[in-house]
Amino acid sequence: MMFFFDLDGTLLDSNGVWLKVDDEFLSRRGLAATPEYTFTVGHSIFPVAAQYTKDYYHLDDTPQEIMAEWRALAYDAYAHTVPLKPGAAALLKRLKIRGNRMALLTASLPELCQAALKRHGLESFFEELFFSQEVGMEKRDPQVYILAARRFGVDPKDCVLFEDAPYNCAAAKEAGYTVVGVYDNLYASRWDDVVANSHYAVRSLEEFLKQ
Repeated sequence: MMFFFDLDGTLLDSNGVWLKVDDEFLSRRGLAATPEYTFTVGHSIFPVAAQYTKDYYHLDDTPQEIMAEWRALAYDAYAHTVPLKPGAAALLKRLKIRGNRMALLTASLPELCQAALKRHGLESFFEELFFSQEVGMEKRDPQVYILAARRFGVDPKDCVLFEDAPYNCAAAKEAGYTVVGVYDNLYASRWDDVVANSHYAVRSLEEFLKQ
């Protein structure tokens, strides 16, 4: 069995960082985030989110400039302050001891992901870091999960994904994965969707460890 883990909101308590990044980025331009904007960028890979931001707010910034500013705003938090979700380290250690294969499957930026993993000493748990932006797809596309399984030489039906975003849970489930939905405050209003789109749903990774 191959275990895949989302990063933001699943292993890391980091989704709030991106809300702050959006607020700071927009406030510098005298703008504010709308619910539509927050929802859309929260479900997009970085280049898509940057282009959407440019178009949505009619900015003069290029997508590359937008992404560079986002990186600078977020890096310090990932490298120094973002905490792990309760139970994350213990779950990875248990799976490692049992000899289970593990990989990260994330829409996060490589440099931010690597900074956080290094800070928490988690690099050795994962065979590889699979970044959805490398294949040019968003995580709500079932094909992402099929490609990830293929990269590791496993059948999707032999894969387990831990994920907090409801649409990503649905995509992985459609691809044939066993999905463990993990609660995160960012999707509190959509918890019913997480439950509906997962095989198992837990309020925390600590809860999963008790099962």
